[in-house]
Amino acid sequence: MKDARTKSKLTNRLSRIEGQVRGVARMVEDDRYCIDILTQVQAARAALARVETELLKDHLDHCIEGAIVSGDAEEQRRKASELIDLLGRATR
Repeated sequence: MKDARTKSKLTNRLSRIEGQVRGVARMVEDDRYCIDILTQVQAARAALARVETELLKDHLDHCIEGAIVSGDAEEQRRKASELIDLLGRATR
């Protein structure tokens, strides 16, 4: 991760998500209504998806772009392969 501002933003988001997950655990412990718990789980999942999107964008903006600009064909193949593997794991 190259940009300190992006790193700080993601760290803050992850801290909020951590709090959301702790809140969900408390809701389960308190036997809250299932739909309310599921709503909070969906919110946490959506927040994690936004973090994932930001990380992917950062990877494309820095790592992938760097491999392309470098002209190193082996590095380009390696970065492309990493991305293909990552996207493949997401569909399992």
